[in-house]
Amino acid sequence: MGKVAAIIGGGVIGGGWAARFALMGWKVQVFDPDPEAERKMSEVMANAERALPMLYEAPLPNRGDIQFCTTIQAAVSGASYIQESVPERLDLKKKVYADLQNHCAHDAVLASSTSGFKPSELQDGAARPEQIVVAHPFNPVYLLPLAELVPGAETSPQVIEKASKILKEIGMFPLHVRAEIDAHIADRFLEAVWREALWLVKDGIATTEEIDDAIRYGFGLRWAQMGLFETYRVAGGEAGMKHFMAQFGPALKWPWTKLMDVPEFNDDLVDLIAGQSESQSGHMSIRELERLRDDNLVAMMRALKGQNAAAGKLILDHDATLRAPLGEEVPLVTVRRLVPVDWTDVNGHMNEGRYGQIFSDASEELMCHVGADRDYIAAGNSYFTAETNIKYIMETHAAEDVFVETRVAQGEGKKLRLLHEMKRTRDRELLATCDQFLLHVSLETRRSCPPLPDVLKAVEALAVKHAVSEQGA
Repeated sequence: MGKVAAIIGGGVIGGGWAARFALMGWKVQVFDPDPEAERKMSEVMANAERALPMLYEAPLPNRGDIQFCTTIQAAVSGASYIQESVPERLDLKKKVYADLQNHCAHDAVLASSTSGFKPSELQDGAARPEQIVVAHPFNPVYLLPLAELVPGAETSPQVIEKASKILKEIGMFPLHVRAEIDAHIADRFLEAVWREALWLVKDGIATTEEIDDAIRYGFGLRWAQMGLFETYRVAGGEAGMKHFMAQFGPALKWPWTKLMDVPEFNDDLVDLIAGQSESQSGHMSIRELERLRDDNLVAMMRALKGQNAAAGKLILDHDATLRAPLGEEVPLVTVRRLVPVDWTDVNGHMNEGRYGQIFSDASEELMCHVGADRDYIAAGNSYFTAETNIKYIMETHAAEDVFVETRVAQGEGKKLRLLHEMKRTRDRELLATCDQFLLHVSLETRRSCPPLPDVLKAVEALAVKHAVSEQGA
């Protein structure tokens, strides 16, 4: 049957879970009594299909099917992982858990997306409390990797281990919260910031847009890649965290914030904030805001990926698990990927330098295929590009699914010539070509030299195979 995940509740969060599981190759079975659930989820899925693959250089697994079920029993049939994302009402969640445990496998992970309830509250009165755990995600679930994994007093260690393994497999970062606490970890920070923001608006100190500007142009950028404590460690200079604490610790006694208080949550405050929010971004639809959010997140996380840092390192490591060795087809398909948003220019087209990169990626895949891999380079040997001739035939846009076919046109001695064709996946339209000439080089002398015998043999074999195929065509 393959890997099956059940999603109970198909709103924004449930839809995000369904999209991430499906795009990572899982079959997804959804239960949600809302007659609009399938439409809503299809819109979330469309955003996810566009954005998530842009984070990766390797192609994602074949998309799993999403099946909408009319009963909980059908949704959990064969599921090894169940994610509950129903509204935040404890009585409703307990009723759903009772139904789930009547029908699901006893060794399935039964996880909740709850941001407010502790797992012990969900376990209270359950038939199998050891099966229940909190896996609290962040929106959009298909892009943001954090899931707070919170066990209750009765949660089985095996359930935590299984949940963690599955979450890592779909590219998420399971943060094991060691002791249950109201609102877990991350939302406690968000609640504190939210309370202070309400006061700043109510007291006329700042508008909603000014508060958002303070975050997105300031500390938000630091938090995205360093978190809180590492940011403050750097702020302490060469003396480090102790110096920072000595300098700013006394400020904790100053009346800067109202964290233990909250303004009266009345209609006037709601109207004030809603009106400012409408002025701030009401010119864009929710779908347009989601698209902008996703594009920004992809670009930022890809930048972190290039530095092998924070969320980017997680994606880089996960990317490596998705790579498959080249096959024996002729021509070789050396690249399959979506064009990421940060590869485009002001015209919305893939810029010239990225064509060079995608063809370079293709040649590197072929190098690994013939044995000229990282170990080969570390031993002092490599191929250097001496000349390229790229032709731009059709426009290529962000989120287009493309692939590169590569032929070895010449492979003799220290000479290697590769012919690349980049094509659009949906219709095989030719988008660009590259004629690439490489020379084998000794990294010790920095001069050309013959490849080592095994690599030369593999290159020569491909040249013969591809020449025969070309003649046959």
